[in-house]
Amino acid sequence: MKTVNNNDGTPDKATAAGKPDLRVGFILLNQFTLIPVSGLVESLRFAADISFRSQQIYCQWDFMTWDNLPVAASCGLPVSPTCALNNLLSYDYIALAGGMLEETRHPPDALLQLLQELRGQNRPIISLCSASFVLAKAGLLDGRKAAIHFTIRDEFMQRFPKVTAIAEDSFVDDDGIITCPGGLAIDLATHIIRKHCGEIRAQKALKYLLEGAVLEKPPLHAPQTPPHVYQNQIVSKAIAFMRDNLSAATSLTAVAEYAGTSTRQLHRAFLSNTHLPPAHYWRKLRLEQARKKLADSSAHVTSIALECGFADASHFIAWFRKQYGETPAAYRKRRHAVERLNG
Repeated sequence: MKTVNNNDGTPDKATAAGKPDLRVGFILLNQFTLIPVSGLVESLRFAADISFRSQQIYCQWDFMTWDNLPVAASCGLPVSPTCALNNLLSYDYIALAGGMLEETRHPPDALLQLLQELRGQNRPIISLCSASFVLAKAGLLDGRKAAIHFTIRDEFMQRFPKVTAIAEDSFVDDDGIITCPGGLAIDLATHIIRKHCGEIRAQKALKYLLEGAVLEKPPLHAPQTPPHVYQNQIVSKAIAFMRDNLSAATSLTAVAEYAGTSTRQLHRAFLSNTHLPPAHYWRKLRLEQARKKLADSSAHVTSIALECGFADASHFIAWFRKQYGETPAAYRKRRHAVERLNG
């Protein structure tokens, strides 16, 4: 893991605590809009440690540019990259930050190729503000829904008729292609922090960014579309069934029947839309749910395993280690170690 240093040159406690739960690599385009980048990274900062020392423990981030040269925000603030544009697959998300349309209408071919390669590796990509123009130019939004700012929606629709442009939502996550039209991007930040770091970390960020208001229900401008939007109705119906039956020992035959198809067609639809067989996708949902329970409760590992549809604890531990690179016990121990360090 990359060592994060404090301002005085000493190693950050993140090094001792182990790898972070969430890593975001920002690629800043020239004339990018500062507010959505700030909203996203400040949310990560508050969720990143127990205290308020801005230590990159649970969350880490870097700022890059596509050509490794300094850029300026749309307000004129000069920004230099904090690292070179490399090792992009080490990040959980790549966030492309756009702003002034002159810089995003005609993106360089090298950047388009880079984004296509990242998508080919199934890496989630976030577009902030007008960076949606770049994703669309790369063909990554064809046949998808995208959240577009109302001021540029007409031009976007004219240029990219294969994309369903939505102006009402604060973000849309369509199978790992996430579009955010701008604003504070706090809804988006909460979504990915909750997914990777758990409810406690998400609420910590919300509490201090929204003047102490801990939300018990979705934000006012939360997306009206589901977090993951699939054009294929079979896949959408099947995933809804899977989410409602995470703890049940239900067969794929039952999933296929609910979706109104055969198991063979279900398999083909999932491979085409999610790049995973349905059984693997269902297991991924169960592991995500289990990870949240590990972070947000003190329940025994065996209980969590059974609640999330695994046959036994050993089966759950094996898959958890394969997915996240550590055992459930190690994951919890690491979190407790961080809390003691920051206590």
